[in-house]
Formats: sequence, C-alpha cells, structure tokens
Amino acid sequence: METFHFPIPGIRISDYTYDLPENRIARYPLPIRHDSKLLVYRNEEIKDDCFRNLPVILPSDSLLIFNNTRVVPARLIFRKETGALIEVFCLEPASPKEYILAFSQHASSTWYCAVGNAKRWKTGHLPLYNPENDPKIAKIGLSASLIGQEADRYLVRFSWAADIPFSTVLEASGRVPIPPYLKREAEDSDLERYQTVYARNRGSVAAPTAGLHFSDQVIGHMQRNNIGIAELTLHVGAGTFKPVKTPYIRDHIMHSEPFEVSREFLERLSAHEGPVVSVGTTSCRCIESLYYLGLQAAAGRDPLFVGQWEPYVTPREIAYRESIQHLLNYLDKNNRDSLQASTQIIIAPSYVFQTTDILVTNYHQPNSTLLLLVAALTGEKWRSVYDHALTNGYRFLSYGDSCLLYNPESKKIK
Repeated sequence: METFHFPIPGIRISDYTYDLPENRIARYPLPIRHDSKLLVYRNEEIKDDCFRNLPVILPSDSLLIFNNTRVVPARLIFRKETGALIEVFCLEPASPKEYILAFSQHASSTWYCAVGNAKRWKTGHLPLYNPENDPKIAKIGLSASLIGQEADRYLVRFSWAADIPFSTVLEASGRVPIPPYLKREAEDSDLERYQTVYARNRGSVAAPTAGLHFSDQVIGHMQRNNIGIAELTLHVGAGTFKPVKTPYIRDHIMHSEPFEVSREFLERLSAHEGPVVSVGTTSCRCIESLYYLGLQAAAGRDPLFVGQWEPYVTPREIAYRESIQHLLNYLDKNNRDSLQASTQIIIAPSYVFQTTDILVTNYHQPNSTLLLLVAALTGEKWRSVYDHALTNGYRFLSYGDSCLLYNPESKKIK
C-alpha cells in the first residue's frame, strides 16, 4: 500500500507568488493563434520555441487531452426603472441542472448567478438593457427575476417571449465573459478568440486558455505525425479566477466544476502506452480526478464527486489503468455511455500525479491555485520558468504565451 498524508499543512500562498507588471498582461491575443511563444521545460532545462512547432517537439507517441467545453456569453446587463444597471453573470444552471437541458429550455430557465450592484435589486422583473434599441434583442423580450440567494450567489429566473431556446437567447443577448484582469469590455473579436477552435459543448464562463494557441494547422500537423487527441468536457467556472485569500493553502476552499467523459475516452486513456499530455489545467484536473473516481467505483460507491483533499488522504492501492477499468465496469453495470461527475480537487505541492506526463499551459496569476498546480508538477523550478518568461518577453495570462512542462517523475518520457 502506498503511503499517504494530509496535505501540506505548512504551505503558505505567499510562497507561490511573483511580481507581475501590468504591461506583461496580454490584453489581446496575437493575430495568429499558433504564433505565440512556447517555453519548453524538460530535465531542468529551459528552451525558447514557438507554439507552431509543438507537433515536432512532443514525443510522437503522445496523447493530447483537449477540453472541448464552449464558453457561453454569460454576462447579461439589465436595467431598473431608475436607470441603475444590474449585471447578471450566469454561473451554472439550477433548474433544470443539466447544461444541455438548461440551454434547450424555452420561455424560462433558472440559474445560479453572480450579481453586480445587487443591493439595488431586491424584487421585480428587470428588462434586458438594450441601449441601441436593437430590434432583434427587443423581439426576444428577455427579463430577469431575483428569486433567492445562496451564500454569495443568487438564484435568477430568466424569461423571454420569443420561441427560441435559452442558448440562442444568450448568443443574441449576452456578452463574452472575458477575465476581469484584462480591464476592458469584451469586443467582437473576443467572440472568436476567447474560444478554442475545437470548442463544442456549451457551459463554461471562462475559456480553457491553454487551448487558445491551437490552430487548425497545428492540429492537422499533429494528426499527420500520428499524435493522438482525445476530448473531455469540463465546464470552467468563475471560481477559476478566485484568488487564494487565506495565508495557508489548507484553509482555502476550492471551487467545484462539472465534467463528462465518454466510454470511448476512458477506453482510449486506459489503453494508451505513451505520454499523456494535459492541454491546460482543466484537462489535468479532470484526468487526475478520474483515478479517485475509479477508487470509489472499486469500493462499490457511485463515482460522482472528488473532494478537495481526497487525493491526499486516500490510499493509492491500484494502478491508474485498473482504476479506469473500474469506471468502465460501472458504466457497463449502469448501461451508460458516459460518466458525469464533478471535481473539487486541488493540485498543490506534494500531490502525486497519476497520469499527467506533460502539461501545456499558460502563465498564471500570482497567489492562484493554478500556479500551485504548476509548482506541484515542476517543484521549485516553477520560479525559474516564470523568471525566464518575465526576462525574455513572454506575454502573461489568458491571451498570453504558453509553456510546455514535462513531469520529472514521469516514466513514459524517453
């Protein structure tokens, strides 16, 4: 039996920060996705490259894990009779809870939301703010009603007159929820660029930004090189931008995100012999969580949720492949073609990676759980990676440049 322990009781978030000048934050993407710079960290060495060369840099027997979630224009602005503007940010569906059903609703749909200027909105229906009197938006007739509150999020019922699904309502009426640190309003270009080229399944309020660098040309080049691609769906929540405000990591409450993986995905992941490449931290969190869900299935439990600290207090008695087989057995037993679950997992220093051999990721905010994940993979070398990027003109955060980080503990990389 492998030893285990409660995580990192003494790790302070102040040890995982750095000075990020405002002028290093990329406010806009580059004109061509794959022209971003790529820092390659392997065997404690750092090299500079370009993202377009990723297909020849990666091992030829790699399997890339894409998160095919699609960002929805989840920011809606409503107006009171007094003229006060109320911003409503859709976080996740409340009734019905399933994303695909919530987006297909007609007439009304209820969501958990973040509400700006909430003190000015107590009761009543608010019409959508339509400053340009767009007749298409007016015809939809969208309004919002505040019907409850749970902690720091609100329960909002949306109603509309047009005979169209809620997904179409959002596409017509909503705004792209670009990250707050960009310090600008969303523009028409963000509709395309704050979205991966392989985005398919609606549900995210933030893009899986490591995937923004992939172009059709890069993907085609990888396929010609016989590099594998497998897709999962994890809907990225607003919690991804939540800073760690507690002095010690142990006191931080991690956000939870829903995901879905198909039977085919599990079979392919289980059978793959070469390096597994997580494209982004969301893909990484998902495939790492699958191991612990498999342990739950092996114990006769329904594999539905991985808690924040579960990987640190759970004995790791079986191999990753065996754990995935237990999930496949669970699907067989329940006559299902996909697994739907959610994860609250926090990946921080002392975490033992179960299947991530290589990570493609952007540069993350100081004092963030995403930076903790990078430190968990690279150890203290994360500082060298970030210092090199800052010294050599790399662009930071969602629209910034990329890095390719090899797991020094991986046994699959030759």
